[in-house]
Amino acid sequence: MKNLTKKLISRNKKSIAVLIDPDKVENLSGLEDLISRANNNKVDAIFIGGSLVTNDDIDTLVKFVKQKFYGQVVLFPGGVNQISGFADGILFLNLISGRNPEFLIGRQVVGAPLVNKLRLDVYPTGYMLIGESSSASYMSNTKPIPYEEVEIAKATAMAGAMMGNHLIFMDAGSGANQPVAEEMIRSVRENIDLPLIVGGGIRNFDQAMNALEAGADMIVVGNVLEKEPHLIQELSGAVRGLNDLHVH
Repeated sequence: MKNLTKKLISRNKKSIAVLIDPDKVENLSGLEDLISRANNNKVDAIFIGGSLVTNDDIDTLVKFVKQKFYGQVVLFPGGVNQISGFADGILFLNLISGRNPEFLIGRQVVGAPLVNKLRLDVYPTGYMLIGESSSASYMSNTKPIPYEEVEIAKATAMAGAMMGNHLIFMDAGSGANQPVAEEMIRSVRENIDLPLIVGGGIRNFDQAMNALEAGADMIVVGNVLEKEPHLIQELSGAVRGLNDLHVH
């Protein structure tokens, strides 16, 4: 089995990923502008997946993105029907913020043989839903960790690290009204040595910068780009700005 054969995230370099929800893709040609902007602004990865996904042709979408995008194309699956052998890798998610065993081990057992057969690069990821109810919390029948519960988030991330996950992903969910709080990101960052992904509710330069400076190694943006794809320049600018500071 292949496992983390490529480095998705580095602790020494900030990065950005764009999330594409297959159910929100009306036609493939409509993605060309977004992918072109992602390339021009040196986006590191495109994540493909969603909470539901009724699109039954995930392979076609992944192949299209792979042909156009210069970076890594990584699956961010809500279920086994979102797995494609044409991707570079997969976030193998454990929903550690919830208490539903189906999303801690049940779906993973079903998906593991297929992931192994497809020889995908596997990124074991402790996934934490933060804040308000979202489509992900509804579909997983779990409650997110409230925005203000910093100690619970810290302990959950620590447990995820101790259980062997290689990444921690804190997600306020698609269309969140506010991003994960800086205090929470900072507390998690100070207590784990793993690369930290933060997504959900990041809509402008200041919010991106706040998450990165608080300790996120990668930010994930998606919902806001569906209506305002030009914002990718602003959001990726925060990443490049911090990386340039570290270089100099």
